[in-house]
Amino acid sequence: MSQNEVRSWLSRLRQQKLFSASLLVFTLALAVLLGTALTTGVSAAKGQTAAPDATPLTVPPVKQLSNDFTKLAKMLEPSVVFISTDFTPKQQSTAAPKRRTPNPHATPQDGEDEDGGNMDQLRKFFGMPFGGDATPRKREGSGSGFIVDKNGYIITNFHVVEQADHIKVKLTGDKTEHKAKLIGTDEETDIAIIKIDVGKPLQAIKIANSDSVQVGDWAVAIGAPFGLETSVTAGIVSATGRDIARQFQRFIQTDAAINPGNSGGPLVNINGEVIGINTMIATQSGGYQGIGFALPMNTAAKVYNQVIQNGRVARGSIGISFPRDQGKMENTLKALGFKHGVIIESVTKGGPAEKAGIQGDDVVLALNGKPVKDGDDLVSRVSDMPLGSDATISIDRDGKTVDKKITIEDREKVFRDDPRIARNRREMTDPEDTKGTETTARFGIGIRAITEEQRKELAFETPGGVLVTVVEEGSFAEEIGVKERDIIVSINRQPVSSFEDVKRIQGKLKSGDAVAFKVMRAIPGARRGQSTWTGTYMSGTLPPQ
Repeated sequence: MSQNEVRSWLSRLRQQKLFSASLLVFTLALAVLLGTALTTGVSAAKGQTAAPDATPLTVPPVKQLSNDFTKLAKMLEPSVVFISTDFTPKQQSTAAPKRRTPNPHATPQDGEDEDGGNMDQLRKFFGMPFGGDATPRKREGSGSGFIVDKNGYIITNFHVVEQADHIKVKLTGDKTEHKAKLIGTDEETDIAIIKIDVGKPLQAIKIANSDSVQVGDWAVAIGAPFGLETSVTAGIVSATGRDIARQFQRFIQTDAAINPGNSGGPLVNINGEVIGINTMIATQSGGYQGIGFALPMNTAAKVYNQVIQNGRVARGSIGISFPRDQGKMENTLKALGFKHGVIIESVTKGGPAEKAGIQGDDVVLALNGKPVKDGDDLVSRVSDMPLGSDATISIDRDGKTVDKKITIEDREKVFRDDPRIARNRREMTDPEDTKGTETTARFGIGIRAITEEQRKELAFETPGGVLVTVVEEGSFAEEIGVKERDIIVSINRQPVSSFEDVKRIQGKLKSGDAVAFKVMRAIPGARRGQSTWTGTYMSGTLPPQ
């Protein structure tokens, strides 16, 4: 090979190497680019594998929406309270009157039912006495209420606090449980007034004139259904004047959800004013089914004012009875030629009507010159009249209209022997209260008058007396030996036969005074169900308050 051929061959070889190197560099660069692309694609897939083509959502900044209901809820929160109670059933003898189950409409706890819970059923099944030799189990309940006075006065339902040993109240946003004192109750309207002291003024709720409520109005229920505090539900007023329970209860019906635990809470209008107290529901399941009932605020206000002024509700009466079946009454009146009125069925012995010469079968046509529509109209008007005031009753007797002058008397006294009217009043003391004045004496007992029916049941023949229903733990009464179901017949040799008698005597006593109770106590007899009564004196010195 010549020298020139060698040079040419070497030149071609160098060119091929350069091309190969260039090709290698290009290949490597391409590989890097492809690798980068592939890596980027894999990372994206790893971050959103379930739906790679979906766009993530972005939560916007907080923005307060507002409407009438949210404003209303915030405005009322400080005035609506959560109420919890506890009650320990006391052992009873067969001679003792039956006690009502506490809080029949309050939220049940520990799996108990209205019949006393599963434990009561087990006691019966295994032959334990109904009174129970076993240790009674504490029961708990809950409900709602609302503040009506800056000084801590609260309205709730009677059945929320009925028979409670302790009543505690929680304010919205405050975990502290404030001990409440029972000021007074009215079982016939299912209202109770309690009071708490938190050391500062509270925000009282505004009330409305419930006579202005119309079907179709907005209605908002606030309370603690099933113990869930500060729950708000809305609906409308479905009906007014519903007569489904007691004489003095004419309910507002609403479809705002009301459940156990809502009892005692407010039903308010769209302006945040109370139009009623959530009281009961119509249900087949025990829960909300679209029909709830609230006691009108006007009725509650009348009860509240009497309780804070006099300690109880006093209603006027003329002492007559009439058929409760309004349909039959209307048909009978029509047959007798009357368009309105009340046919008197009977007259209470010694009552105002008998004193005025009114008789059974008389037809009441008017009261003070104004026609009487029906029995409910007559009772409502008479009950609101001042005790001791005079009225003119126009009656028809044998086709002749006669006017009778009659004096209004206390309904409770007129029907004192009627078990349907008898009260179960209770005095609630606060053993932990250190703010009582030295001029205020506290016995620490709950009492009630004894009806004639109870006297027969108890075989108690001694005149007068009041039945002890509650003895507060650590109280003066407990210290001297007073027990539940004892009958106190005198205090410091002054006979007692009513709640007022005891309060009157108690009001004249102060710390350091000596007090002697004469107590009658049942001693079981030889035969089951029989007992004899024996009297004894129990005395002591009232402790400092």
